[in-house]
Amino acid sequence: MAIKLKSLSEIEAMRKAGLLLWETHQLAASMVEPGITTAEIDAAVDHFIVSNNALPLFKGVPGAYPFPNATCISLNEHVVHGLPSERKLREGDIISLDIGIKLDGWCSDAAVSYPVGEIKKEYQQLLTTTEDILRYAIQQMGTAQRWSEISNKMQEMAETAGFSVVRELVGHAIGREMWETPQVPNYYAHDLPDFRLQPGLVLAVEPMINAGLRDVVLLSDQWTIATLDDKPSAHFEHTIAITENGVKVLSCGPNGEGWAM
Repeated sequence: MAIKLKSLSEIEAMRKAGLLLWETHQLAASMVEPGITTAEIDAAVDHFIVSNNALPLFKGVPGAYPFPNATCISLNEHVVHGLPSERKLREGDIISLDIGIKLDGWCSDAAVSYPVGEIKKEYQQLLTTTEDILRYAIQQMGTAQRWSEISNKMQEMAETAGFSVVRELVGHAIGREMWETPQVPNYYAHDLPDFRLQPGLVLAVEPMINAGLRDVVLLSDQWTIATLDDKPSAHFEHTIAITENGVKVLSCGPNGEGWAM
């Protein structure tokens, strides 16, 4: 499929979706503390999105069965697509919150990993490194010519820190639909087409970095993807546009605040 470039007016519409998504993430983040269930976080996110005349982008996504929730909440060794449940957060957990919305026909997608209270030093380093990798990608999108120039360095950053990059899951272009062409790897990808970075391109860039091996497994719930070695994983994501006037992060706060900024 052809790459769908967006006009400035379309990017402005996507920014409105991104701002609402930012507010949604702030609500979710405010609830992250020991003792709360992941289902409680998801219920609050779902209500907030719908009450703001938007759609929870993930709910109903087809799979073995339609994804049932507004939020993907992945804990510790869970990489992505975790199902909210009655599991209570505990001190020392890592929680990854992945949320998508559709507002006035435009999509926005963003994810962030948080420590729950005090976590192990090596786990904090995993979060810091993954956030730094996304920050690097954002900074380079305005100057690199092709995506491979960025993704190769993203992989190098992860591996230099002693971590590994998930290969089975990648980022994606985004617009009227959540998943558009091209696919956006976080590693040197000889099996995926490279592409030119150009104005009008809007990408959901989302490094998924494991503390141990890069290998992952699909759990019996048919949605949650976890590390094969049960070591923790981190996930940071923003929706990002390339314009004639530079790179614009569409899912950050109103004053440009946010993770990896």
